[in-house]
Amino acid sequence: MRTLVIDTATAACSVALIEGNCLIAGHHERVDRGHAERLIPMIGDLPQGGRCDRIMVDCGPGSFTGIRVGIAAARGLGLGWGVPVSGYSSLPLLAAAHFTGHPGHGPVVVVLEGGHGEVFVQGFAAGPFAPTSNLESLSPAAAIALLAGRTAIGSGTRFLAAIDPSLPLIDALPNAADLISLPVAFTTLAARPIYGRAPDATPARPKAGISA
Repeated sequence: MRTLVIDTATAACSVALIEGNCLIAGHHERVDRGHAERLIPMIGDLPQGGRCDRIMVDCGPGSFTGIRVGIAAARGLGLGWGVPVSGYSSLPLLAAAHFTGHPGHGPVVVVLEGGHGEVFVQGFAAGPFAPTSNLESLSPAAAIALLAGRTAIGSGTRFLAAIDPSLPLIDALPNAADLISLPVAFTTLAARPIYGRAPDATPARPKAGISA
């Protein structure tokens, strides 16, 4: 089965074409913004224009805009090509890629840049691969307390380094090609956004004496 992987949930924009456990082709760029402008040309540059039997997309957490760009593209292509679309999360992807590149490494905490000065955090263990904590949105100081000596991986590590540069930190962004490293059980999410924190806006309450 040939799979097109789309990852635009963070400052990176990447695509990959995978067949079985083999990477056919892939592109990965740090774009910060402009995912919509880069994504379709990237897919078009893949063999056969990225045509596949199924599509996988990073549902987040990460950039609100980036997440929506990736999911919209995946759904649109899935509808046009008549292929199923499913999702995965950026957090286990980064952890799985790290464990593949560092066999025998102990538990890690993935730390991704969030919003309003916070970071998304979740711990993972390698053997067997599994989350060791729930996804949370925390202040950098609270994230440091959560590490408890474990290595932190991800784009949010720069916020931790600003507080304590002696921490074991690895800056990293998700790469669509690393889907090969992610266990199948983590690739069956619905293609819906994982924002990782509550929305900033809240519904306005009716004024006293005025019915809704």
